[in-house]
Amino acid sequence: MKLLENLMQRKSIRRFEKKEPSRETIEKVVRAGQQAPFTAQLYSFILSRKGRHQFGAPLLFTICADLHKLDRIMAKRNWKVVTNDFSLLLFAIQDALLAAGQMVTAAESLGLGSCFLGGAPYQAEKIIEEYELPPRVFPIVQLVMGFPAENPPPRPRYPLEFSLFEEKYPDFSDEEIKEAMRVMDEGYLEEGYYERRTGIIDLEIDREETFTYENYSWTEHISRKWGQWLKDEEEILSKLRACGFNIGDS
Repeated sequence: MKLLENLMQRKSIRRFEKKEPSRETIEKVVRAGQQAPFTAQLYSFILSRKGRHQFGAPLLFTICADLHKLDRIMAKRNWKVVTNDFSLLLFAIQDALLAAGQMVTAAESLGLGSCFLGGAPYQAEKIIEEYELPPRVFPIVQLVMGFPAENPPPRPRYPLEFSLFEEKYPDFSDEEIKEAMRVMDEGYLEEGYYERRTGIIDLEIDREETFTYENYSWTEHISRKWGQWLKDEEEILSKLRACGFNIGDS
């Protein structure tokens, strides 16, 4: 019951105490991540305790898709990798994120908080240089962690009937779409989430601004993200190729 309570109350933490978790605590968190289901343990964790991390967190984990170790092990067995890099990368992403999710759950059971940083793939060159990552190791996500200095409420989620479907995917009515939007938007507005974070995304297209913090909420926020950013897939494919992944090359 305690585990279920932790899962249901999980939230991102963006203010941390300066106190640093013990080495024993860190190892427990990482070991919990290692015990997640996996394809071939195609991941690695880089821990940084130096410098100033985002939100003042004492710990920064960089969670990587890692084919480098697989290459080395197979070479010892006199095998050559023939599986295409795209398939291997998908498996590695699954491995890495399953482990990362379990790390978060373990951390909360130990009194820690955390927040995922999703921009790691787009800062790949900087991360690779900073941590001296070998070829075929690619940063998938970063995770800041430490003792929370705040206790925000859990963020809203879609209604269960908008996420759980039995036997087949439904043909949503306009009313069902609007209801899911209402749940998300009213939940975030009630918390004052975007106003507290001064988080309105600027319009980069020719569209009149009609939103203020009184009505700007989650569905407009995600629409501005994915309606304006990262239009060209080459932006990420070039980073993967630079790391030794043969993906998207003609």
